[in-house]
Parts: sequence; structure tokens; C-alpha cells
Amino acid sequence: MEALLRIEDLRHYFVSGKGIFKNGYTIKAVDGVSFSLQRGETLGLVGESGCGKSTLGRAILKLYEPTSGKIFFEGRDITALSRRDMRPLRKEMQIVFQDPLESLNQRHTIGMILEEPFEIHGMGTAAERKQWVAELLQKVGLPAESVNRYPHEFSGGQRQRIGIARAIALKPKLLICDESVSALDVSVQAQILNLLMSLQQEMNLAMIFISHDLSVVRKVSDHVAVMYFGKMVEYGETQTLFASPQHEYTKTLLAAIPVNHPKKRRRPHRALQAG
Repeated sequence: MEALLRIEDLRHYFVSGKGIFKNGYTIKAVDGVSFSLQRGETLGLVGESGCGKSTLGRAILKLYEPTSGKIFFEGRDITALSRRDMRPLRKEMQIVFQDPLESLNQRHTIGMILEEPFEIHGMGTAAERKQWVAELLQKVGLPAESVNRYPHEFSGGQRQRIGIARAIALKPKLLICDESVSALDVSVQAQILNLLMSLQQEMNLAMIFISHDLSVVRKVSDHVAVMYFGKMVEYGETQTLFASPQHEYTKTLLAAIPVNHPKKRRRPHRALQAG
């Protein structure tokens, strides 16, 4: 079966510090990453802050232009596509950001925000779009009267539901969740995760779930990829990776997971003991 998404040796470098009196330096945010993702599958992408996982997510969507490598979506090489040529594909590939308040237009009502994707792609009549918005609100568990309210009037969990509604509006095939529950309380996290998994099953969504929280990743992922300084240092089926990590960095990450009972604690890895 052909993978929905295939990444080959993808790299994205940032060049910083250029000026009249100094040379630039290169930050290898993503450095030679390769993997594939099937329809309906979830890949958990983990690593500490600054490891390149969010940059990788944005490079896959071509929000950042890759420095080199290949991105194949449904077998088509989209690496070199222009913004104009990428526009039809935006319906198929969407992202849910960490902070929905930053990604939602504060001057627009929720109805306007959710109707915008349909308007941009020239879909439906005004009446049809309003009906689709009502269906989206119901799907993510928000009341119909939300259409006339503004983002600041909602709680963090409710705003994330709005962000998810906007992301699934055009029925994408790939959804990238970039730390999309990390800013929420634990109880609200569970609700949003359950919503995402329910939508995934209903829509046969492929998801890349970016997080530093391995306990969350373990719950939602079929496979896990571990990133360290821009490189993917370990990749495997979720249960296998958690039960028998191979890379030293993965072992360190797993040893740092909090547990609720002292007897269940992992023995600290020597990398942590040395620190």
C-alpha cells in the first residue's frame, strides 16, 4: 500500500547572524529525516524543546521551504511546488497549533473564522457554508450559539476545539498537531485527545502528533519517532519503543517520565545520573 506521506532525507537549515562585520552561521533544525505515514495512522514526534520537531512539521506542510530532501504526498513529489501550486493541497494537509488564541483572528467571530476556509476555496453558497459551520461546531462539541462569539470569550480547551474545527473543515487527509494539548490542564487534555482520536477514526485521518510529553504520545500514537538535534535517532512501533528503547537519548527521555507511584519508577539512566 502506498504511503499517504513519505519524507526522504529532509533538511531545513536556518542561516543566522549575517551582517556587515560578521559571518553567518547555520542552524541545522532538521537534518536528514526520513519516514513514511499511512492513512489513518498516527506518528508521535517527540524530543526536547529545540530538537527540530515543530520545524519538521512546518517543513512538511511547506510553511518553511525545505533546504533539501523530498516530500511525497499521495505519491506526488510536492517539494518544489510553488505557493500557488500548493494551494489546492492545503485542503488535504492541515495543522493545529499549540496556542489557538494566537492562531485565531481576535476581530472575527467564530462563525467567520470557520467559514473562511470554505470562502478561500470557493466552496458552497452562503447558506451552505453556514450549515457546514454549524455541523463543525457540533462535531467538536461546541454549542451552536458559539458562531456569534469571539475567541477571547472561550476557555483554552474550547479555543482548541475551535482550532480543530477549522483544521478539519475541508476534510483533510493529514493533520499535524503541534503541541496542541501541552498548554491545557490534564483533564482538558484528555478531552481534546479523545476528540482527536474520535475524529481520526471517523475521517480516517493520518496524524503527526508533535509533543514533548511521552505519556500523551504513548496514548495516541501507532509509531513514535525520537528527534535529537535535528536528527531522527529512533523510530519504532509505540509499544516496542517504550518497552525496549535502543538509543541512549530515548532511554534518557523515558527515564524522565513522571510516575504516580515510587515502585513504578524506572531506574534513572546513567546519562541522568551523571548529570
